[in-house]
Amino acid sequence: MGNNKITLSGELITTLIGEALSMRTRSYIPYSGFAVGAALLTDSGKIYGGCNIENAAYPATICAERTAMVKAVSEGERGFRAIAIAGGREADPEGYSYPCGTCRQFMREFCDSETFVVIVARSREDYKIFTLEELLPSSFGPESLV
Repeated sequence: MGNNKITLSGELITTLIGEALSMRTRSYIPYSGFAVGAALLTDSGKIYGGCNIENAAYPATICAERTAMVKAVSEGERGFRAIAIAGGREADPEGYSYPCGTCRQFMREFCDSETFVVIVARSREDYKIFTLEELLPSSFGPESLV
């Protein structure tokens, strides 16, 4: 998708996707067999990786996107530019793995929905780019409580 607010270089996009693909290998997925990796880019330039971690009590499962964000927030980060997500059952994802509704809302808590970039990838060469606003239009965020 084209968006004039997205200002990531091709090299940075490739780096984020590579990290997301790598994080998939760390997933704990004994129930679904669906591995997801994420790579979150902070305003400071640091990248935090995350993977999905399942639990026999399904509501206790955590997605890769939230894993990466929780790691970053717990380290004091509060500004985020982009996240790359790659997931699927096979060694190489066959389809795009979009963030679930809970992850989209979690991102919304910490990210500017009009400028935060969400990259969904099957490979370093095959990906789509969105803003969070495109994936979560008319969202409820912190400013809604003012």
